[in-house]
Amino acid sequence: MQKFANQAVQATSLLTLADVRAAAERIAGKVVHTPTMHSRTLSDIAGCDIWIKFENHQFTAAYKERGALNALLLLPEDQRSRGVIAASAGNHAQGLSYHGRRLGVPVTIVMPRTTPMVKVMQTESVGGTVVLEGETFDEASAHARRLEQELGLAFVHPFDEPAVAAGQGTVALEMLEDVPEIDTLVIPVGGGGLASGMGTAARGLKPDIRLVGVEAELFPSMFNLLRGTRHPIGGDTLAEGIAVFEPGKFTSQVLGALLDDFLLVSESEMESALALLLQIEKTVVEGAGAAGLAAVLANREKFAGRKVGIVLSGGNIDTRLLANVLLRDLARSGRLARLRLTLQDRPGALFKVMEEFNQHNINIIEIWHQRIFTHLPAKGLITDIECEARDREQLEALVAALRAKGYDVSQVDVN
Repeated sequence: MQKFANQAVQATSLLTLADVRAAAERIAGKVVHTPTMHSRTLSDIAGCDIWIKFENHQFTAAYKERGALNALLLLPEDQRSRGVIAASAGNHAQGLSYHGRRLGVPVTIVMPRTTPMVKVMQTESVGGTVVLEGETFDEASAHARRLEQELGLAFVHPFDEPAVAAGQGTVALEMLEDVPEIDTLVIPVGGGGLASGMGTAARGLKPDIRLVGVEAELFPSMFNLLRGTRHPIGGDTLAEGIAVFEPGKFTSQVLGALLDDFLLVSESEMESALALLLQIEKTVVEGAGAAGLAAVLANREKFAGRKVGIVLSGGNIDTRLLANVLLRDLARSGRLARLRLTLQDRPGALFKVMEEFNQHNINIIEIWHQRIFTHLPAKGLITDIECEARDREQLEALVAALRAKGYDVSQVDVN
């Protein structure tokens, strides 16, 4: 198996299976031993055997609880009484806050002022004290480091910390305990904490296991570092949980010695995987949680015939965003469409078009007319019709019938 040879530091000297096993004993009974289940339907679709680890079933709906709890339990008593601090606007904030309150450890979370209020409220609801500072995550992190020194708090890094990575590695221990035949793990990578911990545990248990990292195409920071590429970093990604500009120093050394392959996935691939998990497995995941399945479906030839373990790393997604993803997936599949027609602006023109929709049994949802901002003559108009069909074939039959009658028809695409 090909490793990234430019990484000289061996993973075994930085994080060990013993570290992960010790973390598992430490956090046992305090986090959920989430199920690892075989998906017959996804296996049929992907052409390999797929087992899914449902880390979205944790209390805070993400694996981050494991590393946060392990780090808290390793603190000396005097430091626990003073408290801890972190910079996070996501799952690390909730996991640290939840277990901090449960253990009686004061937790302060610094978030950028631009953080959506729902994330602030979620963190406060599980026990964290939120400080809003800075316009970016980097500014928030710098403020957290200042408070660490001023208040004597312990900084708990969301990923670049051995104790945190060891806790995250317990995900792989459980997966391979429940399903020993898994021969490939596909792991989301952002800062690298989850992949470092899981990779260390898995390679320690099964030296020949295949480890595949996955990043979003818009945020290939670890990919660039390990592969020596210079892909641009940044953008509005669905997978904000793995949207990291600067990967961890410790985690990059570990992963450089562990990963057998590294894949990038597009936004549309993650959207489709997220929708598929909801439709088939009836489970809600966030963008990062869908990255593993997206990588398998987009690279079927790499996984053909293998026994693949995929971790659904989290399920914290805004409901409006989830609705948008599902509707966009319907559009990509041809079940939902917006057709744009050029019509004459006179009585009966739209009625004739409606007859074709009726003949093809396609439901109309909304209609928009545009008379002013067009390139057409004054007697023409553009009509957008949003509709829903049984499948793409039914929709294509309607479009063909309209064109056969002389209508100029186009479909507004979804990227």
